[in-house]
Amino acid sequence: MPQVIAHGGGVWSLQVPIPDNPLGHTLVHVLDTDRGPVLIDTGWDDPSAWGALTEGLAAVGTAVGEIHGIVITHHHPDHHGLSGQVREASGAWIAMHAADSEVVRRTREALPGTWLGYLTDKLAAAGAPEEHLAPLRAARDGGRMRTLPGQRAALPDREIVPGELLDLAGRRLRAVWTPGHTPGHVCLHLEEDHPAGLPGRGRLFSGDHLLPGISPHIGLYEDPDDSTVTDPLGDYLDSLERVGRLGVAEVLPAHQYAFTDAPARVRELLTHHESRLADLLALLAAPLTPWQLAERMEWNRPWEQIPYGSRNIAVSEAEAHLRRLVKLGRAEAVAGTDPVTYVAVR
Repeated sequence: MPQVIAHGGGVWSLQVPIPDNPLGHTLVHVLDTDRGPVLIDTGWDDPSAWGALTEGLAAVGTAVGEIHGIVITHHHPDHHGLSGQVREASGAWIAMHAADSEVVRRTREALPGTWLGYLTDKLAAAGAPEEHLAPLRAARDGGRMRTLPGQRAALPDREIVPGELLDLAGRRLRAVWTPGHTPGHVCLHLEEDHPAGLPGRGRLFSGDHLLPGISPHIGLYEDPDDSTVTDPLGDYLDSLERVGRLGVAEVLPAHQYAFTDAPARVRELLTHHESRLADLLALLAAPLTPWQLAERMEWNRPWEQIPYGSRNIAVSEAEAHLRRLVKLGRAEAVAGTDPVTYVAVR
């Protein structure tokens, strides 16, 4: 049976499974409008996810063919994966922030070898050992990886503009740009009284930006053609404070469960990252490469138990934290090192 939660006021959440992922599912939200139902995110591109989505829509009294529009919080495949299939079935428009639309376009146009080569070079520069790089080089040189995740993702046809209301008849849904998890992540503020009368300024569809019990992954923004030095963790922390000031009555995230008291959760996350940065500075008492730093960081399991692909994500998160420390003047690169090592500034 589809897992459906009625949040009142013409809002539902549908549990759409993510295959072989500890998160379990994405919460796809359905929002009634005067022109028909609108989806906020769509779920992973997989037959089981499609089945759960269609069954969930039927359970709330609608169907895929009746979907009027799709609003995507960010480009990741557990949020945007089924957008194209929904559009094919319904003619719905797809809206996304321009920065993430550019990621979708770039990924669709890239050859797998381009991205494999880029990832191999990035990990080598981060100090990854040869035994980790060898499978990537073999896949790149042997052409065994024919399709990249995201290469089938639908190109959006509308742009979400930060600060503006989306064109939803009978609804006031305002875009709040919250970069960090991705460069174009948006939260969506439903500026309407809470149906249960909770105090506060409406409800917030928070995507992956603000989750009740998880600190979302913050890694580097990847673009093989752009050498801009970004600060994703700084972007995320600034975005957290922006969301905390909204004073919403309730948060409807894309994973886990709905919750209240967004400012308290924001404070917890800000404190978490402040503590994490302090821990990393202690690790950087001696020079470390990003890979060595990732090996020593605290994760949800020992480094030896982290799967191959997840190690790439962990190193990206270590690099994002290093970028933040360097920008704050609390760490610096050690001149002449290759791969580059970093050390705390005393």
